[in-house]
Amino acid sequence: MNIAEIAERAGVSRAAVSRYFNNGYLSEEKRQAIREVVEETGYRPSVQAQMLRTKKTRMVGVIVPKVASASIARMVEGMLSVLNGNGYQMLLAVSQNNPKKELEYLETFNDKMVDGVILVGTVFTRAHRLLLKGLSVPVVIAGQRLPGYSCVFHDDYHATYDLTRLILERGRNRLGYIGAISQDKAVGAERYDGFRDAVRDMGHAELVKNHVVAAFTVVSGYEKTGELLRKCGELDGLICATDTMAVGSVQYLREHGIQVPVRILVAGHGDSEMARLTAPPLLTVHYSYEKCGKIAVEMLVELLGQGEAARREVKLGYSIVER
Repeated sequence: MNIAEIAERAGVSRAAVSRYFNNGYLSEEKRQAIREVVEETGYRPSVQAQMLRTKKTRMVGVIVPKVASASIARMVEGMLSVLNGNGYQMLLAVSQNNPKKELEYLETFNDKMVDGVILVGTVFTRAHRLLLKGLSVPVVIAGQRLPGYSCVFHDDYHATYDLTRLILERGRNRLGYIGAISQDKAVGAERYDGFRDAVRDMGHAELVKNHVVAAFTVVSGYEKTGELLRKCGELDGLICATDTMAVGSVQYLREHGIQVPVRILVAGHGDSEMARLTAPPLLTVHYSYEKCGKIAVEMLVELLGQGEAARREVKLGYSIVER
């Protein structure tokens, strides 16, 4: 079965069949006739032939730091919903939080294996910036803001600022903060800056030093809670940069006979399923991760069609969730 045979069966021209497979303009009558033949025969066009003809792969490379993350999973689901609707397929690369692996994947995707790249970024080194600048395919940054590139990211600073103010306004004035590495501008730097500025603005500047850095795991959240309590003494509130860290904190506190939230209120970020299942559920921040993924793909499609003229930034909002 080939295009000529499809055209003959459908009673249309070969050009019409070609436009059908390349999402070109067709009357609904012709499109329906071709669709019926394709479904009846199970015909699939040669990917290699399409690439030679259009110079497009209809593939998008997506680089993520890990897969065992509720926020990343929700973001990828959002991407897939738009990619599928626009006739693209995803090539997913997982860096395992290794910046060198991210660079390797960027170089691989740069060899025209894909039409464009979405990078769910965490840390941007000088090597990242140099490689991104030299990419021959369009790139969109998701989850972080990187000036000079199309980006979709969350308002991490104000989310943590508002969360901290809310807890202070409820009379919890001995707060601690478990954060991420500052090289991670969104989760590490922006969220801690929100905590720092909120406690200062509310007259509790002494709380700025109540801060430790954890990895993105339950185990690290558990361990760093003990470290923070040893460092700061008695606390009545604990804000964590992620829900995963916060779940580890709750486990530590309960194992050491500290009632949650009676003695220490624990809050996280992400509105994950874990946050909902913790008893009682965590006070947390909801971010629109699915929307972030969808907008990232929409941005990339715009770049593919319009070039650098379509470059833009989108900052997404948030909401504080109590259950």
